[in-house]
Amino acid sequence: QVQLVESGGGLVQAGGSLRLSCVVSGRTFSRYGMGWFCQAPGKEREFVAFINWSGGSTTYADSVKGRFTISRDNAKNTVYLQMNSLKPEDTAVYYCAVRVGTWSTWKEDMDYWGKGTLVTVSS
Repeated sequence: QVQLVESGGGLVQAGGSLRLSCVVSGRTFSRYGMGWFCQAPGKEREFVAFINWSGGSTTYADSVKGRFTISRDNAKNTVYLQMNSLKPEDTAVYYCAVRVGTWSTWKEDMDYWGKGTLVTVSS
């Protein structure tokens, strides 16, 4: 049974920072890519960032490039999302996901999901 548990969400003012964490259990974490997605109220879940198994390759949605950084610590089975210069439009529930197959940024390709952590950015 694969479990993903996100943490680190909360309320922050515009321009502030948060660091999200996602701990994965039940699988050989270091073998798989990891993604972060977000879902704002009334909107579909969308891609935020993806990191490959080693951490050597990353990619980001255009809307977060230069502000967010995805990283991972395979010894701790944890993937992170450092979120800087937050904007009110970043307000959403943020989910981490495991990708067992090859590189992908499509939510339909993710194999396991966490339950999400809420990020609220006030103006």
